[in-house]
Amino acid sequence: MTTLPLTSPKPDRGWRLFLRTIIARSYPRIIGQQREKAWIFFETFLPFVATAGYVYVYRAIQAPEDYIGFAVVGGAMTAFWLNVMWSMSAQMYWEKETGNLALYIMAPNSLMAILLGMAMGGLFATTLRAAVILVLGTWFFHVPFAVSNFLQLFAVFVLTMTALYGLGMLFASLFLLFGRDAWQMTNMLQEPVYLFSGFYFPVKSFGFAVALTASILPLTLGIDAMRQLIFASGPTLGFLSVPIEIGALVVLAIAFIVAARYWLNRMERLAVQEGTLTDRRR
Repeated sequence: MTTLPLTSPKPDRGWRLFLRTIIARSYPRIIGQQREKAWIFFETFLPFVATAGYVYVYRAIQAPEDYIGFAVVGGAMTAFWLNVMWSMSAQMYWEKETGNLALYIMAPNSLMAILLGMAMGGLFATTLRAAVILVLGTWFFHVPFAVSNFLQLFAVFVLTMTALYGLGMLFASLFLLFGRDAWQMTNMLQEPVYLFSGFYFPVKSFGFAVALTASILPLTLGIDAMRQLIFASGPTLGFLSVPIEIGALVVLAIAFIVAARYWLNRMERLAVQEGTLTDRRR
């Protein structure tokens, strides 16, 4: 009787390891966020309350009905910005505080894959919350939609999310390098982005120069393009034409992802060379 030699399982490498890392880091975001009922409340109903405030202001001044839709769409998009800032940008700093960052750097997995998994899991969970805000706002305030091009609308949403979460991955590495200022930076950026991205009003109201400067934020162009595509008066209140904004979103998505990869690699090199990046006292 012959016995077969025992062989150890072949470890994953290359794209298989990259893909498995993405799935592994997406799972806690999708499942874990559904278990935290407080997070569901804060990320769903609080943005809806803020949206309702703008809706009643527009109705008090007898603004066109499309402005109510502008506020509802902007309120739904706030869920994505909150997720990017609190669950992406400050994530590496929090992992450092809990002692997990050293494990991430020592593991054979790519840091880019780890953050990409966090982004995809957070995007899925946040899309559900944004959909709830949009449905509630549409039903409660009787928002009139007039979608002109579903394909362009889908492309704008995908490109906006790609650029936005690319920005979140870039911030994750930069905030870690800033150290203990990550918490303050997250708080500092939250409200200005609400203003300059035009969450509750057309960004065209700022004038061309300010609106162009604010276009460095993916949400500025994304929200503006979506409003042009789903409301009858959207094209007249848009900042730039939809094709131009789609092209700009492609450029932003590529730029932020490339920059995120560069800074993540640099952060990893610093951790190996200096051995102080994962020190909680720094």
